[in-house]
Amino acid sequence: MKPDELAQALLDLGAVRLSPRDPFTWASGLRAPIYCDNRLLLGHPGIRRRIVTALAERAARFHPTLIGGTATAGVPWAAMVAQDLDLPMAYARPERKNHGMGRRVEGSSPAGHRVVLMEDLISTGGSSLRCAEVLREEGAEVLEVLALFSYGLPRADEAFRAAGIPLHTLATFDVLRATALARGLLDAADDQALAEWRADTGGWSRRFEDSRRGGP
Repeated sequence: MKPDELAQALLDLGAVRLSPRDPFTWASGLRAPIYCDNRLLLGHPGIRRRIVTALAERAARFHPTLIGGTATAGVPWAAMVAQDLDLPMAYARPERKNHGMGRRVEGSSPAGHRVVLMEDLISTGGSSLRCAEVLREEGAEVLEVLALFSYGLPRADEAFRAAGIPLHTLATFDVLRATALARGLLDAADDQALAEWRADTGGWSRRFEDSRRGGP
């Protein structure tokens, strides 16, 4: 599956929604002109199958011995890719369970394994990198974090570089913007708003709130 094909599917199925003029409110309270819910893709077998094939083909390049998933959104993709590649699978939590056995990793032990870690969405990269660090602490070598889509935020790129862990996404923010613009889902002003938001998410959110209040 090519990046523009996945971008089209994300838009067609409503997994990614764009609304620069009436932005969404994220859990952090920040305003954003984009919202992503890749879990919707799980309900569409044809698209799901093509995504799993693309993920598996990418992961196979590294000759992993275990497929990892981030709890919880990366778990179904990890399970399907592990099945496709006939490999063991485990998933990691960014924080230890506070009940039961208190495990940080479920499934196969990652100790001694070469792991490709599956994620559905990258925003700041914090939770994905915490899961990667958990796998490292449990004795695994993390070869790459492989995600369906990323918001393309500079903060995430910097975090992955600092951690020394490669990141690859099947569809990029820039490809999604170009696809939406070509299909008439955005005009030039909307496209510019998306670019400005990615460059400075906090500042963009504050400026939007100021404009609603009639501020400077």
